[in-house]
Amino acid sequence: MLEIHDGALNVPEILERWYVQEEKSNYGAYIPFIGTVRSEDEISGLSFDIYEPILESWFKAWQERAKERGAVVKMAHSKGDVLLHESSYIAAVFSRKRRVALEMIDEFVEDFKASAPIWKYDLLDGARIYAKDRSTAINGAGLLSQGNS
Repeated sequence: MLEIHDGALNVPEILERWYVQEEKSNYGAYIPFIGTVRSEDEISGLSFDIYEPILESWFKAWQERAKERGAVVKMAHSKGDVLLHESSYIAAVFSRKRRVALEMIDEFVEDFKASAPIWKYDLLDGARIYAKDRSTAINGAGLLSQGNS
């Protein structure tokens, strides 16, 4: 399950809904990861652009990988503005075995950081400024892959 939300994520609602969806699935482990916008460089928040077709394809590949390991992966991400201390990213893995869930959540979050087509902007003094230092170049993707911007 991939969810894209406008603005900050409602963490309690999303986690509870995912738990209820899977509570009868006989999984022994449910490992969530919650990413929040932290205060740094005097920003008031972050803003996100998402290229949804590539994100959906990337996520579908992860669903297949999880299925092969007897697990389920879920993800929610914000588009638009998210203020300090609000959540912009939630990922979760459900699995029969805790070791699979622990390993998979780490792999999933790291691959997301390296591969997801999501661009960050700092919200600073009322302006939306591309956050090159907080963005990761995607291999083979346009100008960022060439070290230019």
